[in-house]
Amino acid sequence: MNTNLFDADGAIFMGSQRTPEHCRVGLFGVPYDGTTSFRPGTRFGPAAIRDVSSGLETYCPQLDRDLDDLSFVDLGAVEIPFGAPEPVIAKVQQATQAVLELGLKPLMLGGEHSISSGAVAAVARQHPDLVLVQLDAHADLRHEWLGSHHSHACAMRRCLEILPTGNLFQLAIRSGTKAEFQELHSSGRLMPTVDALREGLAPHKGRPIYVTVDLDWFDPAVLPGTGTPEPGGFFWPDFANLISLLKEHRLVGADVVELAPQLDSSGVSAVLAAKVTRSLLLLLGDG
Repeated sequence: MNTNLFDADGAIFMGSQRTPEHCRVGLFGVPYDGTTSFRPGTRFGPAAIRDVSSGLETYCPQLDRDLDDLSFVDLGAVEIPFGAPEPVIAKVQQATQAVLELGLKPLMLGGEHSISSGAVAAVARQHPDLVLVQLDAHADLRHEWLGSHHSHACAMRRCLEILPTGNLFQLAIRSGTKAEFQELHSSGRLMPTVDALREGLAPHKGRPIYVTVDLDWFDPAVLPGTGTPEPGGFFWPDFANLISLLKEHRLVGADVVELAPQLDSSGVSAVLAAKVTRSLLLLLGDG
C-alpha cells in the first residue's frame, strides 16, 4: 500500500489496529469541507468521531456483536490537497482503491458528502453490480451548486454517473428542490420508510451494498452538529431498524459524513456519529 496516502498521527477509533495485517475492515478519515454551502466545520468530523469513540462500549447488544472480536485497522487521514473538490475526490478514490487492494472493506469518515463519489467509484470498480443506499435529509441530486459540479449538494448526482447499475435507494429524503423531488418520485428511488427499503432491497439479496450516511438524516434534536440541519428527521430507533435490515444483506463499503462537531458544544453529535460508525464496522466485519 502507498503509505503516503494516509497520515496516521492523532487519535484512533476504539479497538482498532494501526497495521492492516489480519484485518477485515479499513477505516480512514477525509477532513474536507471545501464546498459546504451553509455552515463549515466537517473537516473536524473524523477526528471528533475518533476522540469520543473510547467512551462507547465495544459490544452492540442489538447486533449481538463485539468490536473486540473484529480485527480492523484505522489507517488515519487521507492526505488531501487544499481547495477545489476534484483533486480531493480523486485522492479519495485512490485511497479507497488502496484499502480494497489490501483485501479490506472500506469505511470512510468525513468530511462533507462530496467525497462519497470517490469512494463509491473505487468500490463500484471492484463490484460492478453495486447497490447504493443513501441516508440523508437532502436529495443531493443537483447537477451543480454555487458553480461547482462536485458540491456536496451534487453528491448523489455524481454517484449515479459512476454507478454501473444505477441502483440507488434514497431513504426518507425530506429536503430538496421541486425538480429533485419530481425525479425522486418518477425514478422510484425514494424509499419513504425502512420497511419500503426492505421491499426495495429484497430482489437484490446477496448483491454488494454500499451505504452512505449523511448525519443530517438524523433530527437536529439528537444531532445538531451538522452544517445543514433539517427539522423532521430521524432518531436512533430508526437507524437501529435499518441496521437490523442491513444485517440480512451484504455490506461491502460505507461512509459517515457531514459531522461538524464544533456546532454542538455538548459533544452528543460526535457520540452518535461514533455509534453509527461502530454499527457499520460490525456489519462490514460480518462475512
